Amino acid sequence: MKSIFIVCLCFFSSTILAQEEKILEPKLENIAWIAGHWKGEAFGGITEEIWSEPSGGSMMATFKLINDGSVSFYEIEIIREIENSLILQLKHFNNDLKGWETKDETIDFPLQKITASKVVFDGMTFEKVNTNEMNVYVDIHQKDGTIETKKFNYTK
Repeated sequence: MKSIFIVCLCFFSSTILAQEEKILEPKLENIAWIAGHWKGEAFGGITEEIWSEPSGGSMMATFKLINDGSVSFYEIEIIREIENSLILQLKHFNNDLKGWETKDETIDFPLQKITASKVVFDGMTFEKVNTNEMNVYVDIHQKDGTIETKKFNYTK
């Protein structure tokens, strides 16, 4: 009896884990949970990120970092459907809207995979904690060539 219970427990546990790791299609509807007005703390200040619902084959966002009561920088971000996949692209701006990247340059993060609770791009991951909380992990390239992954915890 005990061994039957253990076998059943192992089966159900592996079934639940398999469902969590199921790879979803690269469609905006599968990442719509990112939409919303998110706030958090990072880089010694207050962060705010506002994502739109999917429409027109894309989602768009604005980001700002506030340090000591002033905006340090902004970002404009999009996730768009392209060639049966998704890509996240962004541009950075100083607090006076002067761009960091050149006119036609974007920072691009190609999609790697989507699961029920994660969207993994090459260099940026969105993780759904619950309906009102998510973590965003961003790979930041350092001047010495190393990569530091920065965690942003957001709540609605």
